[in-house]
Amino acid sequence: VQLQASGGGLVQAGGSLRLSCAASGRVGIYGLGWFRQAPGKEREFVGAISYGGKNTNYAESVKGRFTISRDNAKKAGYLQMDSLKAEDTAVYYCAADRYGLGSPTRSEYEYWGQGTQVTVSS
Repeated sequence: VQLQASGGGLVQAGGSLRLSCAASGRVGIYGLGWFRQAPGKEREFVGAISYGGKNTNYAESVKGRFTISRDNAKKAGYLQMDSLKAEDTAVYYCAADRYGLGSPTRSEYEYWGQGTQVTVSS
């Protein structure tokens, strides 16, 4: 499985961005997660979706503002980010979770894409 995140950019606080994660291989059996890493900080869980798309999981800091979805026919995942805040500034990564459940646990992610930079100006 190979993953590639895209869609990052510079946006003003309160604005929106939609990140995409393009996948190859048998990604349909994996959960898809999004993580982010700000300068000088650990990589943290943002949200995830199970292999079939029925279950989603979000970090408290983004609940109500971010929405994860996937389209298995297109082998793609998405992270819609609304009401962005300066503290959302980070490099965002998509990853595939080997158990398919959309885990918040970083160690359960087997495949990682390269990151895409999101910068929110205040």
